Amino acid sequence: MITLKALHDLAARFPDALAATCEPMRVGDDVFESESRPAVMATVNLSRDSTYRESIATSTSSAIRKARVAHAQGAHIIDIGAESTTAKAVRVSVDEQLSKLLPVVEACVADGMHVSAETYEPAIAEACLAAGARVLNMTGAEHQEAMLDLAARYDATVVLCYVRGANVREITNVELEADPLPGIIDHFRDRVAVAKAQGVDRIVIDPGMGFFYGNLVDPMTRVRHQTQVILNTFRLRVLGLPICHALPHAFDLFEDNFRTAEGFFAVLARLGGATLYRTHEVAQVSAVLRSMIELDTRI
Repeated sequence: MITLKALHDLAARFPDALAATCEPMRVGDDVFESESRPAVMATVNLSRDSTYRESIATSTSSAIRKARVAHAQGAHIIDIGAESTTAKAVRVSVDEQLSKLLPVVEACVADGMHVSAETYEPAIAEACLAAGARVLNMTGAEHQEAMLDLAARYDATVVLCYVRGANVREITNVELEADPLPGIIDHFRDRVAVAKAQGVDRIVIDPGMGFFYGNLVDPMTRVRHQTQVILNTFRLRVLGLPICHALPHAFDLFEDNFRTAEGFFAVLARLGGATLYRTHEVAQVSAVLRSMIELDTRI
């Protein structure tokens, strides 16, 4: 059960992490701070295999419309992907992905939006960055050197995702120990060092709670693990970098009200000090974050 005492006890166990600060997230000329100006990342899916039906764009015009609506609702970044990361999703060739992605990226950039390309393929990353995307949502590790070189060349912001295999389409397991955070921190410490050595200085870390894992197929096991990691977000701040969370929608808990789930998890992520919130429900999450900033809890 999530209680005020449980949260107090968690914070008291890790005072150094609680006191840690992280650098701001920079995207183009914009600066986002975890405390005063968190960022909302909207999701536009060009794959029909996505599990969140409301985010699926069935055409180029549909994708552009969804991006414009999300931007108007408060999204600071539009994250665009053309291949779902779900286990049974169809693999999409690089050429087919590019034919879907580039017209949308170009239109959103022309409208003045910050665009993120979600990919693990260097060719897709390069084409999208050349088209004006300024965020690389890096969902793989196999081509890490090439991807990081591209990010450095374009001065792009890299969302470095927790990936245990070559990419998120390779099904792996997460650590289900009583405390998974040390393993996640070690994973990022090593990869961040590599990224910085390659000249990338705009780095965000994402613990990967939105991806499919072989040992998280039971819905309640999955959401409990997601909740544990999200509540422990503040412990990742020892790395000094902004943190992204893909907010869960926890259908088995919320059922008919699943579209309210991401707002709930945004509260937990905000308590942990996340900077970037990847969501399908932009208006709701934007309102939650705005309220948590504006409401004064001093007694």
